[in-house]
Amino acid sequence: MKPAFQKDGALLADIAQARRSARPKIWWLGQSGFLLWAGGKTVLFDPYLSDSLTRKYAATDKPHTRITEQVIAPDRLSGVDLVTCSHNHTDHLDKDTMDGLLEASPAAKLLIPRANRSFVLERLGPKAEPKLLEIDAGETLTVDGIRVTGIPAAHNEVEKDPAGRCKFLGYVAQVGNLSVYHSGDTLRHDGLIPALKPFSLDLVLVPINGNKPERRVAGNMDAREAAALSKAVAAKLAIPHHFDMFEFNTASPEEFEIECQRVGQAFRILRNGEGVEL
Repeated sequence: MKPAFQKDGALLADIAQARRSARPKIWWLGQSGFLLWAGGKTVLFDPYLSDSLTRKYAATDKPHTRITEQVIAPDRLSGVDLVTCSHNHTDHLDKDTMDGLLEASPAAKLLIPRANRSFVLERLGPKAEPKLLEIDAGETLTVDGIRVTGIPAAHNEVEKDPAGRCKFLGYVAQVGNLSVYHSGDTLRHDGLIPALKPFSLDLVLVPINGNKPERRVAGNMDAREAAALSKAVAAKLAIPHHFDMFEFNTASPEEFEIECQRVGQAFRILRNGEGVEL
């Protein structure tokens, strides 16, 4: 198993040091999870901080064998203002993660697609209801100075509920002077670039594990597509995610590096637990 770049006390010390400064910083926590500190606020995007999927699939023909060690227990992450969940898959909506996290950060709000409210409450239980904020594609809300817009995502389709609300979203979070796009899980689709173009994006967080039906899970952009999207929306910086978590569903970030260099897109590849100042 790969060691984390930093974890536990070292990661918490790094976060604490950043909070004492005026410089925004983001850390990759594994899979699609990122912790953003900016404008005096802490935003946690799509955290998966447990081994629940490894346990669930251990005795099946689709084992979720972990590649990189866990960087932090969720009940050690305090001071979080906003947590996002882009869709209902467990690596983005994990009860083991959310229970510990919401206990450690009792003031945190949980942002979810409006279409998924019933599912979220079924998974997390009624105690989560006071925490919920709901949004749909094209809508914008502001919570405690954090402005978030819902972006339609295709995983594998832009799927909607009977009321026409998107079940899969990405988010553009405007925090302090930063605009950050977190893709959730998505393929490139016709509505994605038009939805992102109005924003002056300082950072895009994009998946690179690709879309391979033999994996028997919904797919994402691959490295080439993620680099091309980042360039198309004029992102100042691109960081890849959705790799180095499970053996059956990963990709090498080297192709993303090569493609970003080819198209002239600024990028940074992080290791689990690693942060970068923005």
